[in-house]
Order: sequence, then C-alpha cells, then structure tokens
Amino acid sequence: MDNIASKSSCLCGSVTIFAQNISRKVEVCHCTMCQKWGGGPAFSVDCGNSIEIDGIENVGVYDSSDWAERGFCIKCGTHLYYKLKEPIQYIIPVGLFSELSDFTFDKQIFIDEKPDYYCFANKTKLMTGAEVYAEYSS
Repeated sequence: MDNIASKSSCLCGSVTIFAQNISRKVEVCHCTMCQKWGGGPAFSVDCGNSIEIDGIENVGVYDSSDWAERGFCIKCGTHLYYKLKEPIQYIIPVGLFSELSDFTFDKQIFIDEKPDYYCFANKTKLMTGAEVYAEYSS
C-alpha cells in the first residue's frame, strides 16, 4: 500500500495544505491532550515532512510540549496538524482528506488514556503512552 499525495483546506479555505506523502494507515490518539483539543480521539495520518502550506499567515501554532506543536486556522479553528519538532514530522487529521477513501485503521496510541465510554470494533495495534514514548523518543 503506497503513500499518496493530496491537497486539502480548512473549513473557511484560508489555509491550504498539500501533502506529498500521506500514509494510508490511520492512527487514533486517545491522549488527554487530543481529547481536549478535539473533544474526542484524534484520527490522523502521518504525512512525513513533505507538506506545503498556503495561507501560512492564517495558521496559529500552540507549543503543546517540548517536542511537538499543534497548528490550527486562526479564522475558523480547523485543526491542521500535530507536528513533531525534531525530526520534523506532520501528523494531519485524516478528515482533511475526505476525498480519499483507501485508508486502513491501523493503530491506537495512548490506549491507557482512552475513556471507558467508547470503543472501536476494529482490530488494531494498541500502544500505551509508555510504549509510544519508548518507541518514538530519541
């Protein structure tokens, strides 16, 4: 399953993102920060470091940790990305690419922070917060 390229925008069209290397594997993050940011788990795809942003002057950035930041449209509030600072890696909400359909629900991270009031039937890889930090920290 090869990665794909696509263009998308925020709700109001002030920010356009062109991602050249979109993974077809959807990951869900259950961490408390993602829950507060979006009101529930974050469904996203890894887009590596090959993205172009038009309308960058309309992008607000929140440094959510020492290693990552979250980008959003300052006009309509659309969540645009979660970005690892080093090495640069953009994780983009899969819903921004609604015209694409060939995705696989692959992994759930911070499963130990998932509230009890929902669950998914899909069989996915499950990782606790400690496992995520162990795999991705340098």
